[in-house]
Amino acid sequence: MFLTISTTGTPERPATDLGFLLHKHPDKAQAFSTSYGKAHVVYPEADAERCTAALLLEVDAVALVRRGKGKGRGGAPDAALAQYVNDRPYAASSLLAVALSAVFSSAMRGVCTARPERAGQPLPLRVEVPALPARGGPDLVRNLFAPLGWTVTAEPVALDAEFPEWGDSRYVGLVLESETLTLAEALRHLYVLLPVLDDAKHYWVASDEVDKLLRAGEGWLPAHPEQKLITSRYLSRRWSLTREAMERLELVRLAEADDSAVEEIDNAVGAETETEEKPTPLAVQRRDAIVDALKTSGAARVLDLGCGQGQLVQALLKDTRFTEIVGTDVSMRALTIAGRRLKLDRMGERQASRVQLFQSSLAYTDNRLKGYDAAVLSEVIEHLDLPRLPALEYAVFGAARPRTVVVTTPNVEYNVRWETLPAGHVRHGDHRFEWTRAEFGEWAAKVAQRHGYDVEFVPVGPDDPEVGPPTQMAVFRMTTAKEEKAA
Repeated sequence: MFLTISTTGTPERPATDLGFLLHKHPDKAQAFSTSYGKAHVVYPEADAERCTAALLLEVDAVALVRRGKGKGRGGAPDAALAQYVNDRPYAASSLLAVALSAVFSSAMRGVCTARPERAGQPLPLRVEVPALPARGGPDLVRNLFAPLGWTVTAEPVALDAEFPEWGDSRYVGLVLESETLTLAEALRHLYVLLPVLDDAKHYWVASDEVDKLLRAGEGWLPAHPEQKLITSRYLSRRWSLTREAMERLELVRLAEADDSAVEEIDNAVGAETETEEKPTPLAVQRRDAIVDALKTSGAARVLDLGCGQGQLVQALLKDTRFTEIVGTDVSMRALTIAGRRLKLDRMGERQASRVQLFQSSLAYTDNRLKGYDAAVLSEVIEHLDLPRLPALEYAVFGAARPRTVVVTTPNVEYNVRWETLPAGHVRHGDHRFEWTRAEFGEWAAKVAQRHGYDVEFVPVGPDDPEVGPPTQMAVFRMTTAKEEKAA
């Protein structure tokens, strides 16, 4: 199997710069060993006006069978039927994508020390793949490449040219042309979409494939109209991996919509640990106070908004009076850890029917949050910039409108009692503010007035006579008239 990459140039910018970008000299024929055979890089033509690099992959059919065992883990679907005689030596597939990544790894990352200015510039590119498996036909090929800026020519390959009545095969001859893409972008497109079109992987797809997909898809996959198909096929339709990838892509979309970095949004859990945290006594007291408030309210269906690592969800599951518990968070890392903590994959059917975790941002309204008895915002509001609080207020109190809302937040006055906390510092590096009791009371009273709630304040933790409790909690209850109207 092989493909060619061609470009044109001028005397000022010769086409042979392609050799620098690919890190392969045009005057040499080079060979590289791979897991399934040998990859060769040659240049059929190389001058200032036009340069073409060809990647030829010689597949070792015996090695392919031995590594894949012809079936099951790592086995190719086609090889299970014909282990030694199949299309793998001739048709572009995930094997060629792996060879692209191995042979042109620096070019795929956009790294070129010899011509750094050229690495980031668009090139007139022409990519040809003579035999490409296309499960979905030429239309799917165009749907995948055209949105990325390619002019696509996908000609079906006849089953037999001498017998046209037999019709077309599942292969196409592919030609891609563009003048707006960099070489690195082109290679990343091919790396992802070749195995997607073949709809098969020739190695066991593990969790690290999600990271590979997101790295290669950075900048184009989140907005691609065929994102779901690409993700599912690339990950061999493994549901758990596909879900993880789609959730992380949604996080990228939220960050772009919010004009923020992904790290700024996905910061509910520190990157340094994903282990079980040891709850402090104050954390235990806070959860107990929240559970008591929910019991008093008579709530059965509860939202934990900004659920973090799922400690409160876990506590609520222990009490059967809570029949439906939903945890949401903008951080997929937090939700992943929460799922592990709750052992969702091993939970019994009855227990699993009571709990649900999904990604949601409190900066936007979400119809999935409507109709619940109670909602909890435990140590959440202080993670938002003050200008974002009105959006959260409307999303929870104005749109979702649970009958009861429980909000906890640090009491900044109590910080002087923490011996290890330097003066003037907040308790967590991501806290955008910490309120005094008066400031929290003023905010809560205005929210209650605007949306038809009564509010009660409850101290959590030791109530110091001078500075108050370490945590302050507000319990909002919808007024009777509003509740009757809502009903």
